Amino acid sequence: MKLWQKNTTVSAAVEKFTVGKDKEFDLLLAPYDVLGNMAHAKMLASVGLLKAEEAAALVEELQAIYAKAITGELTIADNVEDIHSQVEFMLTQALGDTGKKIHSARSRNDQVLVDIKLFLRAEITQLVAAVEPFFKLLQSQSEQFKNHLLPGYTHLQLAMPSSFGLWFGAYAESLVDDLITLQGAYKVVNKNPLGSAAGYGSSFPINRTMTTQLLGFADLNYNVVYAQMGRGKAERITAQAMANLAETLSRMSMDMCLYLNQQFSFVSFPAELTTGSSIMPHKKNPDVFELIRSHCNRIKALPNEISMMTTNLPSGYHRDLQLLKEHLFPAFQTLKDCLSMAQLMLENIQVQENIMADEKYKYAFSVEAVNELVLQGVPFRDAYKQVGLTIEAGQFEHGASVNHVHEGSIGNLCSEQINNMMQEVLAGFGFEQTENAITALLQNK
Repeated sequence: MKLWQKNTTVSAAVEKFTVGKDKEFDLLLAPYDVLGNMAHAKMLASVGLLKAEEAAALVEELQAIYAKAITGELTIADNVEDIHSQVEFMLTQALGDTGKKIHSARSRNDQVLVDIKLFLRAEITQLVAAVEPFFKLLQSQSEQFKNHLLPGYTHLQLAMPSSFGLWFGAYAESLVDDLITLQGAYKVVNKNPLGSAAGYGSSFPINRTMTTQLLGFADLNYNVVYAQMGRGKAERITAQAMANLAETLSRMSMDMCLYLNQQFSFVSFPAELTTGSSIMPHKKNPDVFELIRSHCNRIKALPNEISMMTTNLPSGYHRDLQLLKEHLFPAFQTLKDCLSMAQLMLENIQVQENIMADEKYKYAFSVEAVNELVLQGVPFRDAYKQVGLTIEAGQFEHGASVNHVHEGSIGNLCSEQINNMMQEVLAGFGFEQTENAITALLQNK
């Protein structure tokens, strides 16, 4: 069954090619398609396009379909094109002509748009929920290991003393900025396109503000042409925010791969969290971090993939946009899995003590030596030269301790301030408004 089919039968080859993997990804949209239908039915009744009893019957039936959708029981029949057709078919089977009325004042274009917006909104919400405990872990580990020094590097060359407090705290603060960009994506996604129809509005006296409120959107995509143009753009902006988060995890994973290396030996993990070699019995491989790195690097390519797939598209709907689902939708679960595995690993990390006492790291304290001379009144350039000459002569010596007290340094991590920034970002999402609206819609209040 196809919503657009009349008397012509489409070539089987064309049908197979155009449908592609769409049914598989449409099942992920099923709960959101039902929610969109509920709001649409209520709105149609409010403007006289449905009788009150018809809308009530539709909502009741949609509640039953929703229950199947969230448990995975809902399927798309072989002869049905997509989830939108499947839901309408089920409504028509159950309610006859009343089911056929659900599509009044709507196109499949804005129906797909609202489904995707609702899906992206829910996935961003889940992603934020996955970031929160990881952020807390990083902050906790930052405080626990704040006195454990390790070498800092620039150009992968020994540079200056760092600490595990700084290392964990750096990735915690990175997550704050990542969620700022994710919040930007959420705000783009959290606008209602329903009622834009095929991209040019409707001659019916629909109430788009009502569906916006029922679905818990923060606002409308007002211009109906832009509402359609927003498809592809919303996905790209969301993918870019995900790529920022993936970049944090990827870089952290590369650090861990280095730090676990025997030439570094800064950290270790329980044997059950690493893998071995088929011929080298001493190996403890950081496979988890290597896979996180690769998964996240692939996610970092997503914005470019989406951008290239939508390049040179004029305004209006185009079938190219269907393929975006195949690239973007699976990335959410991948990113959540990476966060979960990173949390498991860092919960069980074993940090080596007294790393900087090793003779090979003594030159990391050269800047400390320069600064000590400056504090004694020696001009910086003279102090720099003096210390440099002792290094060249092989006479440099310095204790393995530091005294950094400024904001964000080894001795002043500013964990509380970083946490305050994160709490401010989390509060800015406004998830509660959306959750309350969806709960009320499902309860038919």
